[in-house]
Amino acid sequence: MKIAALQMVSTPDRERNLEAAALGIAEAAATGARLVALPEYFCLLGRSDRDKLAIAESDGAGPIQDFLSAASRRHRLWLVGGTLPMRVPGAAEPAERVFNSCCVYGPDGDRVARYDKIHLFAYDNGGERYDEGRTLEAGAQPVAFAAEGLRVGLSVCYDLRFPELYRALMVPPCDLIVVPSAFTHTTGQAHWELLLRARAVENQCYVLAPAQGGRHENGRRTWGHSLLADPWGVVLACRDEGPGLVAGEIDRQRLASVRRQLPALAHRRL
Repeated sequence: MKIAALQMVSTPDRERNLEAAALGIAEAAATGARLVALPEYFCLLGRSDRDKLAIAESDGAGPIQDFLSAASRRHRLWLVGGTLPMRVPGAAEPAERVFNSCCVYGPDGDRVARYDKIHLFAYDNGGERYDEGRTLEAGAQPVAFAAEGLRVGLSVCYDLRFPELYRALMVPPCDLIVVPSAFTHTTGQAHWELLLRARAVENQCYVLAPAQGGRHENGRRTWGHSLLADPWGVVLACRDEGPGLVAGEIDRQRLASVRRQLPALAHRRL
């Protein structure tokens, strides 16, 4: 199966971001991609962390979800919709906290999975400060789905630092793990490729990581380097900065060969 990750430099304008995503999805579909993944916060990187609250959607209804459904149906592909802000059921309005949700749509436009980001990023080096817990509600459940005979696991950005999530996704083993992200330039430069390749190697599966990558209108700089890694940890494709595509093939024989030659998954004891 051919798969693709869309790298973006999202703005504080939802409509502009949806237009950019539509062009990228169409480009990926034209190359023959059967599964396309968007980055975290593809729909909005606001000037304030609270900007996402204003565009939060109820589960199953809203312009961002409608866009993802229509795009997957139009191009007849599997669409991993990065993340969007989803209202917490029963919470008071206006929303003070939302889920950071990754929704997946099948070729018929129906939603097949939703994953709410479990691990919430916090960082303070004296110059850069982030605390997602101020506006985000943490998810609780690992999520995987089936696509054309492949088992695909979902995770988001900061989740990458918690290998126990990926071990939970490997029961039964995933063939592909998708990691929509918006890594900061600082943390990405230090750890991004290292962590992605480690997740691929330890779980003996492909890892597809669509990222935000560049200087945003809000002043933030994200690391980019969207990539596809194989089960041996080989980086098959990577894009450093700026909008564009990363694409490659999932080779089922390669998966089987790696797992047969080094049956680490069968050797687990904990």
